[in-house]
Amino acid sequence: MPEIDPTLIAQRVLWLAFILGGAFGAVAQRTHFCTMGAVADIVTMGDWTRMRMWVLAMVVAILGFNGMVALGWIEARQSIYAGPRLLWLSMGVGGAMFGFGMVIASGCGSRNLVRLGGGNLKSLVVLGVLAVTAFMTLKGITASLRVATIERVAVDLAPGQDLPSLLAAATGLATPRAAALLGGAIGLALLAWVLRRPEGRSGNVWLGGLGIGAVIVALWWTSGVYGHLAEDPRTLEEAFLATNSHRMEALSAVSPVAYALEWLLYFSDASMKLTLGVVAVAGIFAGAALSALARREFRLEGFANASDMAHHLAGGALMGVGGVLSLGCTIGQGLSGLSTLSIGSIIALAAIIGGARLGLRYQEWRLG
Repeated sequence: MPEIDPTLIAQRVLWLAFILGGAFGAVAQRTHFCTMGAVADIVTMGDWTRMRMWVLAMVVAILGFNGMVALGWIEARQSIYAGPRLLWLSMGVGGAMFGFGMVIASGCGSRNLVRLGGGNLKSLVVLGVLAVTAFMTLKGITASLRVATIERVAVDLAPGQDLPSLLAAATGLATPRAAALLGGAIGLALLAWVLRRPEGRSGNVWLGGLGIGAVIVALWWTSGVYGHLAEDPRTLEEAFLATNSHRMEALSAVSPVAYALEWLLYFSDASMKLTLGVVAVAGIFAGAALSALARREFRLEGFANASDMAHHLAGGALMGVGGVLSLGCTIGQGLSGLSTLSIGSIIALAAIIGGARLGLRYQEWRLG
C-alpha cells in the first residue's frame, strides 16, 4: 500500500478549491446568481426566476450531499453545521443582521466578490469592512461579547441537528438510509417547485442552478472524501486537510474572507497556512474577473455619494458580525449548510430572508 503524503493531498485540495471557486465566480457572473437579487426581484417585481435558480442550486446540493451520506462517504456531523449544539438565537439574530446588511451593501459576500471581479470598487470596501468585523467577531472584542451573551442560549440535540440523524434516532433507521429518504424527498419536492413554472425551465436558470449546486457538492467531496484522513500519519488522529475548522467544509463567504485578510496581513508568519475557504474565495474573484473580461462587462464603478458609501459600510459591518453569529451567509448556510438538512441552517436561512425583506422595505422608505 503506497504511503500517504498529507502535504501533497492538502496541496491538491487547495488547487481543487481554487478551481471550483473559479467555476462558481464565472457561473455567478454569467447568470447573475444572487440571493439578495432573487429576494428583491420577488418583492419589487413579483419575478421568481432568480429564486428558482437559487432553489435549483439548493436541490443539487441537497441531493449530492445526502447521496454521499447514503453511500457512507461522509457524515453530516463532520461539518460545523450539524453538531449537537443548536445555537438557535445566534442563528436567528445573526441571520437577520446578515440579510438586512446584504441589502444595503448591494449583495452578500459572494456577490460582492463577483462584483469586485467585474470592477466594482464599492465591493472592495464592503469586503474589507466585512473581513474586519467578521474577524473581530471570530477572535476579537465582538467575540468576547458573542460568547458571553447570545451563544449561551442553545438547545442540545444528542444525535446532531441534521434532520436525517434526528429521524434515524427517532425511528431506528440507519442514518445513511434516513439521509437517502429525506434528502431525496426534499430535493425532489423542491425540484418540482422549480419546474412548475416556465421560467424554472429556462437555460439560464439551469446553468446557474446546476453549476452553483455542483460546486457545493464538489467542495464537500474535496474536503470530506479526498481531503479526509481516517488517521493522519503525522498525528495518528482523524484529519480534514487544509480546512480552517479542521472539519469538512464547502463554500462560504464570511469567515473565509476574514481569514483571507489575515493571511494577507501575516503572510510572512510561518504559522500562516492557506486553507480551502481562503483559496475558494480567491477563486470566486478570479473566475468572475475572467468571465467579466471575456464578456466585455468589466467596468470600474465607485460610490455615488457619501450616503451611498455610509450604507455600504454599515451593510458590510452587519454582514461581518451577522455572518459569524449565524455560522454562514446565503452560500455558507443557504447552500452548504442547508445541504446537510441542519435545523440551524434552516433557521439562519429563514432569518436571512426575513432580514432582507426588512432591508428592502427600508430602502423603499429611504428612497421614497
